[in-house]
Amino acid sequence: MIKIINAIVIPIWIILFIWIFTETAFAGDKNAGEARYNVNCKNCHGPAGKGAASYPKISGNEVSYTIDKLKRYRAGEEIGPNSALMIMMAKSLSDKEIENLATYLKDAKY
Repeated sequence: MIKIINAIVIPIWIILFIWIFTETAFAGDKNAGEARYNVNCKNCHGPAGKGAASYPKISGNEVSYTIDKLKRYRAGEEIGPNSALMIMMAKSLSDKEIENLATYLKDAKY
């Protein structure tokens, strides 16, 4: 009886563990990210993050990459030529807003 229970319970725990520690489990709200993007980011980065003029394409990156960049800007780190503007824009973002933006931008289509 114990072997049968273990045969069922252990795989369930493994599946739950994998699900909990994947990026999908921690993904932000795509719709909220799009709404925030359209208010603050679209003017420089263009529709769906495709890039415009001297502002780079920011869509299509992994969620973790975008989260890292935005948190570094929020912390005041200078990363590239537009750092002063990005630091100012990222200062007010919460962790949740950053997650939402990153989730939206990962698959944003234009």
